[in-house]
Amino acid sequence: MEENLKSFIFISIIALLAMAPAHAQTLVDPNKVAPEYREAAEKRRAEQLRQRECALKADLEKVLPRDRTAFLNRCLETMAAKQ
Repeated sequence: MEENLKSFIFISIIALLAMAPAHAQTLVDPNKVAPEYREAAEKRRAEQLRQRECALKADLEKVLPRDRTAFLNRCLETMAAKQ
């Protein structure tokens, strides 16, 4: 029984070490895409920056998780209206 437990722990540790870490989506770099897709990449980066700014505002205002989506949508709409 003890031998089975030791082998289980050993296999679990190896499995945990072998897993690749999950990364959040990175910002698009327009300089690293093909020239024909650069304009789309610039638009995507601008959208990502707006989303990050609204997410930061939500964090600073300590918005509850249940209200976060509505807050982010209002924030993005407000930013779009300003432009």
